[in-house]
Amino acid sequence: MNNAARFHPGEITVQDRAEVSTRSREMASRAIRDAMPEQHQTFFENQPLMFLALLDREGRPWAVPIFGRPGFAKAVSPTRLSLGRLPVLAKEFGLDTDPGARIGLIGIELATRRRNRLNGHIVSCSEGLDITVEQSFGNCPKYIQTRSFAASCADPRPPARKQVQLGSDVVRRIIARADTFFIASRGRKPAARPSEGLDVSHRGGRPGFLGMDRRGTLSFPDFRGNRYFNTLGNIEIDGRVGLFVPDFTSGGALLLTGRATIDWTADRVTAFAGAERIVDIVPDEIWHVKHALPTAAHLIEAWPDLNQTGRWHDSHQTRA
Repeated sequence: MNNAARFHPGEITVQDRAEVSTRSREMASRAIRDAMPEQHQTFFENQPLMFLALLDREGRPWAVPIFGRPGFAKAVSPTRLSLGRLPVLAKEFGLDTDPGARIGLIGIELATRRRNRLNGHIVSCSEGLDITVEQSFGNCPKYIQTRSFAASCADPRPPARKQVQLGSDVVRRIIARADTFFIASRGRKPAARPSEGLDVSHRGGRPGFLGMDRRGTLSFPDFRGNRYFNTLGNIEIDGRVGLFVPDFTSGGALLLTGRATIDWTADRVTAFAGAERIVDIVPDEIWHVKHALPTAAHLIEAWPDLNQTGRWHDSHQTRA
């Protein structure tokens, strides 16, 4: 794949709006590989927990976890990753895991702040998933809070889900405490080209950086990152997203799917410390899932520069 083909029109539009330099774009293009380097292969094989982006039968993206004893993921070759199990919520949300379905994956090692990602398509599905890798790349440790799991990820309790409303107590509680979430997004035509497939990425901030208003909108700041704009490019070109908001204290989570837009309004952006843009999401469905994670996790250390970023109640701009 040549460098020009690594970014689709939505990503290029956001890069242009953000005034990303030619040199930065070239560096980003070189960082996105067609296969997993050896260190990424080893990394994925050592993870007990990863997150996937998958579509449901209506074409809506969801971010869902997959976990097991380290080694459940096997790098068969630089372009093939085999997952020895299915994501626990695939059946519950009717996710497409058929051969040919697009998939995004992020491995994030909370204890070390390492994270690596890949995008590709599913080639087989039985007791697990076999993935052909089309894009493989790493991300820096920015905005990742250091955590340790409370117990083994090997024998989790089965998840139990319940559909909830944005203003419910459980939603407000998890949103108010959240310092981490994962967002799945999709291109306009995921089957057409690898660069328009599915993507799943991590977002982090101070508790309170994910906000909601009375009109049923969730909002979060987009801080300075790697300048790839995979997620924002997908939002620009399509808009459908899925969020996984973990409750690390209980092992539960909020899962939602909806539509996102990007707000570049200067007054709104500058009022939120550290923000370069604001992303607004109108949810279609919200679910509270107990035991969505294999175990609880303890906070060890927040990202060192996190106190330079804002929270909604500090910005005095939560929309009515």
